[in-house]
Amino acid sequence: MPYLTRSIAEGHRPRVAILGAGFAGLRCADILIQNGAQVTLFEARDRLGGRVHQNMIQNHMVDMGPNWIHGTGKNPIVSIAESTDTVVQDFEGNQALIAPDGKPVSDEVAEKVSDVLWTIIAKAFKYSNTYKETIPVDRSLFDYIKEQVGQTDLSEQEKALCIESSKMWGAYVGDSIERQSLKFFCLEECIDGNNYFVASTYERILEHVSRTAREHADIRLNQPVIKIESCTRDDAAPPSTTQVTLTTASGDISQYDEVIVTCPLGWLKRNKAAFNPSLPPRLSQAIDSISYGRLEKVYITFSRAFWHVDDPAAAGAAPPPPPGPNTPTYKSYQIPTFAQFLNPTYSTTHPPHIQWNQECISLAALPPQTAHPTLLFYTFGPCATHIVSQIAHLDPSSTEYYETLHQVFEPFIARLHNYSPTAAECQPLAYLATQWQNDPYAGHGSYCNFQVGLEQGDRDIEVLRAGMGAERGVWFAGEHTAPFVALGTTTGAYWSGERAAAGICEIYGLGKIGVGVGRDDSLPSARVAAAGAAVAAVASAGGGTS
Repeated sequence: MPYLTRSIAEGHRPRVAILGAGFAGLRCADILIQNGAQVTLFEARDRLGGRVHQNMIQNHMVDMGPNWIHGTGKNPIVSIAESTDTVVQDFEGNQALIAPDGKPVSDEVAEKVSDVLWTIIAKAFKYSNTYKETIPVDRSLFDYIKEQVGQTDLSEQEKALCIESSKMWGAYVGDSIERQSLKFFCLEECIDGNNYFVASTYERILEHVSRTAREHADIRLNQPVIKIESCTRDDAAPPSTTQVTLTTASGDISQYDEVIVTCPLGWLKRNKAAFNPSLPPRLSQAIDSISYGRLEKVYITFSRAFWHVDDPAAAGAAPPPPPGPNTPTYKSYQIPTFAQFLNPTYSTTHPPHIQWNQECISLAALPPQTAHPTLLFYTFGPCATHIVSQIAHLDPSSTEYYETLHQVFEPFIARLHNYSPTAAECQPLAYLATQWQNDPYAGHGSYCNFQVGLEQGDRDIEVLRAGMGAERGVWFAGEHTAPFVALGTTTGAYWSGERAAAGICEIYGLGKIGVGVGRDDSLPSARVAAAGAAVAAVASAGGGTS
């Protein structure tokens, strides 16, 4: 489009609006500002970060959104963590396994079951990559795991534990494993390398990623956009022709050359009518086809980490009560990093029609400078929806909020090492739960996933990436448009912002870094167009999953 390139020489700096100030929008703004565009950032909330957000429980700061950096191989978020002195932890510690009857499983059996399960999951990734074209759309990961477990030499009891443990996969994707597509399981594979837990929270990383936008963008908080009107590009149009008109919920109308929509996939599903003219049928189909997860978190903090024999978060605290004569001495049970509670038969407070498999992380196992006596439970699927529905209208500081969540989680807390119902240290000081399913700006959920029935998941993602930038000046970014190895992650959102920005820079012939905006992690001008090409290459190569 020659006229677009000429427009720079004539002094026309492209006016670009970005909808959403999460990692995708912030990184997109960073690149565009560095290369001379005028950027307006619309954010429906009163803060930056989107689903990257922190809150306090007692005097501990915790992440309400992502806790992890998935994969260390060439991961820019790892580099940012290092440069900002963010504390991360490679969590490969002890995993306590609590059987459905409430009794801890021995270290030997728990390790054996875990090894078999993760070997099968690794095989499932390869199987999905190899046979994606022929795997039936209704075949689930759970179907595959049950089949593979049946072929092992595990005892019948161990097989049952292995199959039940596999249901914890829901904590990775936000919904039940029975719904996980085997055909597109390959799209759930992450960047090579270790997974880091962000021990000191994403706060400094967010501050770093948002710095250029905070300093140089026109940021409009509390401004949800309700209408996106565009027209087909005309190559003969003059450089100043406006392509896209935005209307906010307050009635403000503004016009831009380009618009990047980084709103979550769940928002797109519920707000397709915001686009005028309507989205192309294939793009609309892609939005409908990809599923949206229901991952939620519940933080529970105590005066001390009573469940640890050697409690790194209990300096100066009174010693724990002596264990009873029948208390197991399994190391994974006495010093857990993770605890898995398989579908409990010992609880009478949970709705019986919902599976209540739970997984939690002991934040007392974090590095000493960040450790605190808190359990982080990951809830997903129907049980997450049930919990969110119970607390939706409760004040988080109220007694009713505490008691509602305590009724759900007390049966699990009571199965931890050293628990005593009469000990004050075994009673939670506070609960803090996410409610992403109640958040319209999060799209009433967590992030994209790939469920049974999906026919063209990889192509759907590519269609979302392509958007309508070339035709109507409307681009899409966000974790649901990431390279296949980073879908559903902060890294994927970050990369998607780079891709969308690179596409606009290429159209307008931008390449000079803005004065005074240089950054250690900036994308050099010579690499702007290459970034878009590189992301496209990953997509065309089948996502680079391995």
